[in-house]
Amino acid sequence: MASSSPSSRQTKHQVFLSFRGEDTRLNFTSHLLKALKDTGLNVFFDEETLERGEQISPALSNAIMASNLSIIILSKDYASSKSCLAEISCIMDCKHTRRQIVLPIFYHVDPFDVRNLGGSFKTSFSDHESKSLDQVRRWKKAFADVGKLKGWHIEGGKFDRPETKYIKDIVEYVTKKLMNNKSSTAFEELVGIDYQKKTILKLINQKDSRVIGLWGMAGIGKTTLANVVYHEICSKYKSCWFLQNVREKIRQQGMESLRNNFVSKILNQQIDILTPSIGSAFIRERLNNKKVIVVVDDVDDPDLIDYLGVKHFGDGSKIILISRDRQVLKNGGADKIHKVNRLNEKSSLQLFSTFAFKQLNPTANFRDLSNQFVRYAQGNPLALKVLGCKLYTKSRKEWESEVDRLKEYGQPKISQILKSSFDELDELEKNLFLDIACFFKGKYKEEVEDILCSLYNACAAGPLIISMHDILEEMGKDIIRQEAIGIGNCSRLWSPNNVHQMLRYNKGNEAIKGIKLDMSQIDNLKLSPTVFENMLNLRFIHFYFPRKFGECWNNKLLADQVDIVSLPDELRYLCWECYPFKSLSSSFNPKNLVVLKLPHGDMEQLWNGDNHQDLVSLKEIDLFDCKNLRKIPSLLGAINLKSLCCRGCESLVELPCLTHLASLKSFDLHGCHNLKKIPEIPSHFHYLDLEGTGIEEVPDSIEHLIWLRQLRLSNSRVKNVSNNILKLESLNDLDLSHCPISKFPEIPKSLRRLNLSKTQIEQVSLSFDYIGILADLDMSGSSIQKLQCYISLSGSRKIPTIDVPSSILSFKSLRNLRMNHCKSLKLLLDLPPYLWRLDAHDCPSLEKVSFIQQHGFLGGAYELSMMFSNCSNLNQDSIDSIEANAMFKIGSIAEKWRGQNIFFPRASVCCFPGTEISANKFESQKVYSSLTLKIAPNVCVSSCSDGGGGYEKFKSVLYDGGSLKSEWNCMGDHVLILFQKDMIKEDKNYEEATFEFYIRSYSYNEEGEKICLHDFKVKKCGVHVFYVDAKSDADATEKRVAGNKRSFSHDGEEGDGGLKRLN
Repeated sequence: MASSSPSSRQTKHQVFLSFRGEDTRLNFTSHLLKALKDTGLNVFFDEETLERGEQISPALSNAIMASNLSIIILSKDYASSKSCLAEISCIMDCKHTRRQIVLPIFYHVDPFDVRNLGGSFKTSFSDHESKSLDQVRRWKKAFADVGKLKGWHIEGGKFDRPETKYIKDIVEYVTKKLMNNKSSTAFEELVGIDYQKKTILKLINQKDSRVIGLWGMAGIGKTTLANVVYHEICSKYKSCWFLQNVREKIRQQGMESLRNNFVSKILNQQIDILTPSIGSAFIRERLNNKKVIVVVDDVDDPDLIDYLGVKHFGDGSKIILISRDRQVLKNGGADKIHKVNRLNEKSSLQLFSTFAFKQLNPTANFRDLSNQFVRYAQGNPLALKVLGCKLYTKSRKEWESEVDRLKEYGQPKISQILKSSFDELDELEKNLFLDIACFFKGKYKEEVEDILCSLYNACAAGPLIISMHDILEEMGKDIIRQEAIGIGNCSRLWSPNNVHQMLRYNKGNEAIKGIKLDMSQIDNLKLSPTVFENMLNLRFIHFYFPRKFGECWNNKLLADQVDIVSLPDELRYLCWECYPFKSLSSSFNPKNLVVLKLPHGDMEQLWNGDNHQDLVSLKEIDLFDCKNLRKIPSLLGAINLKSLCCRGCESLVELPCLTHLASLKSFDLHGCHNLKKIPEIPSHFHYLDLEGTGIEEVPDSIEHLIWLRQLRLSNSRVKNVSNNILKLESLNDLDLSHCPISKFPEIPKSLRRLNLSKTQIEQVSLSFDYIGILADLDMSGSSIQKLQCYISLSGSRKIPTIDVPSSILSFKSLRNLRMNHCKSLKLLLDLPPYLWRLDAHDCPSLEKVSFIQQHGFLGGAYELSMMFSNCSNLNQDSIDSIEANAMFKIGSIAEKWRGQNIFFPRASVCCFPGTEISANKFESQKVYSSLTLKIAPNVCVSSCSDGGGGYEKFKSVLYDGGSLKSEWNCMGDHVLILFQKDMIKEDKNYEEATFEFYIRSYSYNEEGEKICLHDFKVKKCGVHVFYVDAKSDADATEKRVAGNKRSFSHDGEEGDGGLKRLN
């Protein structure tokens, strides 16, 4: 219970204290309250004693919400109080919505009973339920959730500590929590790092500390400490990045790839640096303009620091390096080096307890044993975590047995503590641990979960990436090294040298369960056909090239005058890049095979004939870029197949029927140039990629894919599309670009995007009955000569609008129309006025453009654009029509924006060839790039002076988001009509306005280096002012909008359109 007075409602409390007054008010709670207040904390505490009912007052609710941390003292009769339960429900709501810290104290009650609503709490909730209280379900959930939180368990009795010691620990913990809470509440499980965190922050604040090194033994908490510091200060920097597991990343992808990703992240642009150092002066300049915070984790090469280019970062930048080797940090140029220390005994006990008891202190009758384990762990957080997790829920007898086991080591090392935990695992768990250490660490969960389920009936729960601490990985590999004498007797092989020796001398035997080989690390090796014959228990083969190689430049494992090697039937995972044989062995029975990956392989078929039907375990087939593969065999038995990738299989001509594969989710045929027909696939597919195939038509059978949403056929050979595509009521995206199709296809009314660029279609007539809800039509680079939008007056719908013909609104769905580089296009007729984007750049034959009658503009776009650059044959009526549509849209935007409606466009860009500015639309004009005009009171844009001599300057910058693309070379003079929402200004009795216009353009080369910076010449400029009444009450001030128009020439150079600026 708690209470509030009127004066406290606005107070920001640091601690809210919730308790059952009858149980603890006069003893534990009062002592805790005094201790909290003595430290200077502002504590909200209940001064009342009466039960207030099942609802808490608004004042009490506000007090909870205004607190940083809530302490809940859970005593025997806490749940009997409806008021207490209402409080606990409100507190847990604040934990979820406001990230409030919640600390439970289990006072003479068992946390298990709180979590499971047992003991006396069961009776209390039964009593509430008998009274049919509506809130009981919510109370029960909140109460049980509190029981799952880590807190303090005060059992009482002669074996427990005095309550004063508990109170001292609680106050200390609360104080530290509140000190850290301003930066982050994401590290609730971290203890004992506050002092070291403050030390690092002091180093960071020193001007002469640019590169700071953290070093210490494995598992000591270096990365954890750096992570806490990083999250506390990263918001103060322009760019930030935490680069984890650098040593592992370099091994997998190489230093060059790592640096390119690193620099790209910092500069927020794809950067490729191909030289040993960052040679581009411009990239160095850009890095020098960045104040960054970067953490580089697990550094073992001092040269990496210079290679990443951290010395080029701007003033105030901070780089934190993490390494086990102090000398690496010194040689790498660290300005300050901090040794990460072990946890002290008190912090160690607290951390151990969070895993062993799921609370912040040990249970009373386990305190003596807990202290022994803490001493054995020697302040190493990883060892404390491993021991605590191992002992959780175990009996005292089992704890004593574990102590005896550790005593055998005398003063055990960390590795011996971890090894002791490994020894306690059952055989299945040991094998799972060793497989992760050798093969699966760092893998995405979805890659290996099917294999783990097959081998161990274990699902890869938790994070997306399977992780394991380095020290555990090393321990696992060391266990394997010690378990056998000789390479052939190791259960798992991962060292390139060892694998090479085993394969070369045919030393394999039944002890080997898995092989992982980086083929870039070995010389060419000819394989014997019987190389795997004696490995009867081999379950895992992974022969690969690191991603840094990009392609398999040189296959290292070669056939030795044979066409095939035999494979063991126990295989679950077969990944063999650049597989050198024509097919898999006919003697191989894939009954256990879960994953089959043979990218870049030389095979012509998977196996001879269709005799392999026992494929029930198979979940994934990856045949990426197998250029000689001609045929996929029958997959009738592969009823659990989830993924089939044939991407880049250029010779593939035949696929079996796949309609029975109900589990198939991913199917990729991109780039199968010789595949002539759309294969028979399950009807549940949402996405089908047939880009770059040899498919010549969309057949009638397409109607069976009733759930298809996206169909990609670009760069295929499609000439005809069956009318049955109309039956695909879910299809919303159809891509037929770069296809030899010559007739505009029938399309379902569900279609929203249609790409017909680079097709041979010459004429298009659109009507509402035909296009349905089509929003985006791209015909750029096609053979189009005429596009006309016809209005269908039949079956018009009731549309809730005023004075707008329903026939015009029939086209309200069409938003984007792209006709760029259509050299034969002559006519664009009766276009809907609501287009957000109309691109017709470089259409030299275009003569006539017209729009349907313009009525009220429909909003929704972020930016509007109409681009008719290089359309040199446009007649004057068309230019007038384009100009009128642009001004119509700007006027509509201004009208809508007077009420600050965020759902309407913020900018408008229009471009067409010409040298003249329309006098009847732009009353104020002047040669060159500036003008001054007199205005009726009260508004202007750019710079304004009023009658009293006051002066105010406004600036509007329009960054081109793609309307003027870099590859669009505007030849000759062009006219731009521009508008942006910040040109809307409130009336302040202005009398005169001065405008200045600039257009600047730049671009970057492949290395991110700026290669062009050009100021375009503004030959003439004009301004049109819209007068718009503010949408408010009668005495609202008037608002004005300026539409700006200019004529410019780029002196015959190619403008990249990277940035257009209007001042």
